[in-house]
Amino acid sequence: MLKKQLLTYREELSRELDDILKYWLKNTPDLKEGGFIGQINEGGQVIAIADKGSVLNARILWSFSAAFNLTGDGFYLKYAESAFKYINSYFIDKQFGGVYWSVNYKGIKQNAKKQIYASAFTIYGFAEYYRATRISSVLDIAISLYETVIEKSLDQENGGYFEAFSETWSPIDDLRLSQKDVNVQKSMNTNLHVLEAFSNLYSIWPDKDLKNHISSLLTNFSDHIIYPGLNCQVLFFDNKWNPKSTTVSYGHDIEASWLLLEAAEIIGETDLIENFKVQALKLASQAMVGLDTDGGLFYEYEPENKMLIGEKHWWVQAEAMVGFFNAWEISNKNIFLDASLKCWQFTQKYILDKNRGEWYWGVGADHSPMIGQDKVGIWKCPYHNTRACIELIRRISINPVIR
Repeated sequence: MLKKQLLTYREELSRELDDILKYWLKNTPDLKEGGFIGQINEGGQVIAIADKGSVLNARILWSFSAAFNLTGDGFYLKYAESAFKYINSYFIDKQFGGVYWSVNYKGIKQNAKKQIYASAFTIYGFAEYYRATRISSVLDIAISLYETVIEKSLDQENGGYFEAFSETWSPIDDLRLSQKDVNVQKSMNTNLHVLEAFSNLYSIWPDKDLKNHISSLLTNFSDHIIYPGLNCQVLFFDNKWNPKSTTVSYGHDIEASWLLLEAAEIIGETDLIENFKVQALKLASQAMVGLDTDGGLFYEYEPENKMLIGEKHWWVQAEAMVGFFNAWEISNKNIFLDASLKCWQFTQKYILDKNRGEWYWGVGADHSPMIGQDKVGIWKCPYHNTRACIELIRRISINPVIR
């Protein structure tokens, strides 16, 4: 029964991975200006003059590179190459280092702010592309971006990474990734994705100093970011790691549950691996509080006023599928596998856009798609859902039950 469940799960995810990538291949290449379209709205309308975001493009690069690394399909590598060339030509700041936040539709610098989050995803994408191609110049650029992040953003006194700088790396007033964020010097989100990027880079470039930076990041999560006793993460901090928010993000907690353990496993530190196996189960168990009876995972909860954000976003479901599966692998407790499977069933029923393709941004309490949200945009990328498919296909394929 279990073997059949897992084989069915893998088969469905393989088809879904193909469907997601077909959507991006068909709809997003910018045949006129180069690179990829910056925005497609919820109705499927291409906004040809929309700005192009560095995070979107880096995630496109990672997705097609990772798909090639999984399947060996050279068609995916062709589009990864297109993404790499565009990022290298238009987003990499050749004068001051780092990555621009956005360019306009013609590739002209639009927002030159140096958001460390964007540099992290560019490193992440370049590392995956290097894994696919073994082109030495790709690795050289990834290493250069990593060294810039260390030089400009690492807090040498308190640890962790500062959020953002000006084009020339001078201090700025507005450090936020988006308008919904708290304007503070450090965030869980940026530090998590710096860790993710560094870990992917280490997997193809096992540098001693890089390993130490990954280890320090993991320690920061244990010591500062995972809230003691509550088994959830603090989202925002000042420079000395004093908490500046109380919001619980179910999606980020379940995402961190498996990414933190993955980082520890990549650098091969036994004590950290054992620690983050425990942390993964704690984070996953607490995230289950946010599961609805329909199988979907809610977005956020604000404990101060006991307000639940009842939306169910696409990326949260994708991370829940992986995070709960990871918890099952660690614990062998079927409650976690059931949560992963039910979240996928919820996603199939309500999140997949069966008419236009790809996934809706999310659904409300009545399961209707959220209004006014992009299908493609600065934040709507083929990353969480593609990665969930790839990660689960790999994990199922090596599971002892299958073998």
